[in-house]
Amino acid sequence: MDYPQILAPVLNFLQCPTPQAWIDKARDPANLPLLLTDHMVCELKAAQTALLLVRKYVADESGADALLEWLKPYEAFTFREGPEPDFVALHKQIGKSVMPKTEDPWGQALIDSMVLLIKEELHHFWQVREAMLSRNIPYVKITASRYAKGMLSAVRTHEPLTLIDKLICGAYIEARSCERFAALAPFLDEELQKFYLSLLRSEARHYQDYLTLAQQVSDNDISPRIQLFGEIEATLISSPDNTFRFHSGVPV
Repeated sequence: MDYPQILAPVLNFLQCPTPQAWIDKARDPANLPLLLTDHMVCELKAAQTALLLVRKYVADESGADALLEWLKPYEAFTFREGPEPDFVALHKQIGKSVMPKTEDPWGQALIDSMVLLIKEELHHFWQVREAMLSRNIPYVKITASRYAKGMLSAVRTHEPLTLIDKLICGAYIEARSCERFAALAPFLDEELQKFYLSLLRSEARHYQDYLTLAQQVSDNDISPRIQLFGEIEATLISSPDNTFRFHSGVPV
């Protein structure tokens, strides 16, 4: 895999690199359980975001309900008490239900992109969980970072501007994930390093899909909004942060 070629547009899109202080803390083996836990939860949240976009903007009721059923076992395990499901078996079932359909070309493009994203994020979820289990890392619920809330703080409140802004936020979240996988990979054990590098291609595609959908739904050039959210994202990443997470800022 040509990692520099995959990363180049991502690094160009983001307005700042991950601070060295974050990398120094993240490479400490003592922080691996926390990072893997947060990474796993972030994969589910990414799938939830994609599902909400489909359900709110384009999906027919039956197709939307089918997607919702995909996520329920993951949500039950992650956010509530209950036994751990067989994630491998669950993954094999994904895609066998009826998919949402629409006559609108843009809407179908959203469905196609988001359904693929959901499948991949849920796949990554159980891959991270497997990495935790192989290292005897128990799943313990943790609080969220400020990152996603901070990104969404500038989202406009009327459509279609809300949708455009949410898609741009999604692009930045995916791009930062890609950049951090690459930044952290050299300091991980061989198995985890291989896994994190394997995620680069899908994360890089996800951010581009979000941007393409945002521009297609907008009547105007979205570059000013991309610039605005890029500044917000860079501030969140480069400023002091009391909570250490996968998308947190400079550790305090």
